[in-house]
Amino acid sequence: MHYVSSGEGQPVILIHGLFGNLDNLKNLASTLEENYQVIRVDLPNHGKSEHWEFMDYPSLAKECVNLLEELNLSEAHFVGHSMGGKVAMALALLHPEMVTSLVVADIAPVSYSPRHQKVFAGLTSMPMAELTSRSAALEHLINADIDLGTAQFLLKNLQRADNGFEWKMNLDGLIENYPHIIGWEMPDAVYSKPCFFIRGGESEYVLAEHTNAIMKQFPKVTAKTINGTGHWLHAQKPEIFNRLVGEFIDKHQS
Repeated sequence: MHYVSSGEGQPVILIHGLFGNLDNLKNLASTLEENYQVIRVDLPNHGKSEHWEFMDYPSLAKECVNLLEELNLSEAHFVGHSMGGKVAMALALLHPEMVTSLVVADIAPVSYSPRHQKVFAGLTSMPMAELTSRSAALEHLINADIDLGTAQFLLKNLQRADNGFEWKMNLDGLIENYPHIIGWEMPDAVYSKPCFFIRGGESEYVLAEHTNAIMKQFPKVTAKTINGTGHWLHAQKPEIFNRLVGEFIDKHQS
C-alpha cells in the first residue's frame, strides 16, 4: 500500500474515502505532523496503490495490518473519512490491539443504499480515447449532472498517459466491489477503546437512526457535529475539523 510519512512522534494513520487518495487529508496531516508521525495512505484501487479484483473491509483492514508491520509499528491512531472510516472501524474491530484510538469522519458502521450511480455513469462514459484536455473531462462530468465540486474532486484521479488520459484508480474494480464498499459485513465485535465520530451537520451519512449501531460496536464513543458542513466536512471547515481531531488524539496518547 502506497503511503507518505511526515513528522515524528506517535504514529497517526490517515485514510481517505471512495475515489480519493492520500492528498485528501493532507491539510490535517500538516497540522498533526508538528507532534506526530503522520502516515497518509492510498487505499488499494486508489492513487498509486495496487489494483485489486476483490476488496472488502476485512481485506482492507488486513492491508493496514501489513502496513503497520512494514513500518515496524505495534499500534497507531487511525483517522478515516467515509470509506476510510469504515476501513479504520474494521481494523479496530478485528485488531483492536493495533488501534490506539479511532477517529471516524462522517460515516457509520452500517450498510448504505447505493448512492454513486450518477458518478459511476459519468466516469464510465468518459470518452478516454478522444479526450484532449482536463477541461473537456470536466465538461463531460458536468453534463453528466455531477456538481462542480464533486467533478473537480473526481478529476484528481485523471492522469496523462502515452495515448491521452487514464484513471489512476481502478474504476472497474470499484464498480465490481461497490456492494462491499457500501455494505458492512463485519463480525459482531466490540472496540472498547476511545473513539470519536465527527459528522457534517448537513450530511445524510450519519443520522440519529445510526446511534444504536455505533454504540453497539463502539461503546466508548464521543461525537461531534460540525454545523454548516456536508460529507466533505474536513475540506469545508478544516480549521475546526483539524482542531477537533488533534485535541482527541492529544487526549488519548498511549
